[in-house]
Amino acid sequence: MTTISTIENNRAGGPPLPASLPTEPDRNCPLCPRLASFREAVRAREPGWFNSPVPPFGDPGGRLLIVGLAPGLQGANRTGRPFTGDFAGDLLYATLLEYGFAKGVYQARPDDGLTLVDCRIGNAVHCVPPQNKPLPVEINTCRQFLVATVASMPRLRAIVALGRIAHESTLKALGLRSAAAPFAHGAVHQAGAVKLYDSYHCSRYNTNTRVLTPDMFRSVFAKVKADLD
Repeated sequence: MTTISTIENNRAGGPPLPASLPTEPDRNCPLCPRLASFREAVRAREPGWFNSPVPPFGDPGGRLLIVGLAPGLQGANRTGRPFTGDFAGDLLYATLLEYGFAKGVYQARPDDGLTLVDCRIGNAVHCVPPQNKPLPVEINTCRQFLVATVASMPRLRAIVALGRIAHESTLKALGLRSAAAPFAHGAVHQAGAVKLYDSYHCSRYNTNTRVLTPDMFRSVFAKVKADLD
């Protein structure tokens, strides 16, 4: 069941963010030593992979931003495009195509010609973490780039957070208190002109265990589409 909370003191009503904030880390970003070390190890083992911080994908002029957790080792870290090359991307892009937030054919590679419509995709953490588990300090350190991504989208009206970590990091990026907007699948939190929609992450584990079904996932984007229309 959808729950709606209204959040005060949101960034939409606060002072403007600095225009100088970079929206992407450098290819050899050193800010998280553990992630940098892991990245170098994977580069040595798989030199043909992207193996760098994965930039957001899509239109900065879009009204919808999707925030995931971090690049998957053999997904976005390999291909260089968020949610491309692993199971989570299969479900996400199929859903975006169904609701008109993407066009083309998704073929799990960055040159498949698929484009996003009124939509952008990024992550709370830009670099692949060991075991897909970023540490709290890494989530906090990388948040500056999520802040900058949000600030670079002047028409932003909806954010879909995939999973609790993405939800909490997005709240902090917006300057909001977690207690005012608890995570729950299907929940909607109003933050000034922006609505934050919660979904369980579209990982293979969540779908295999039926924590998240395709219908549950589609229902989130159906709500986003209806609200934006």
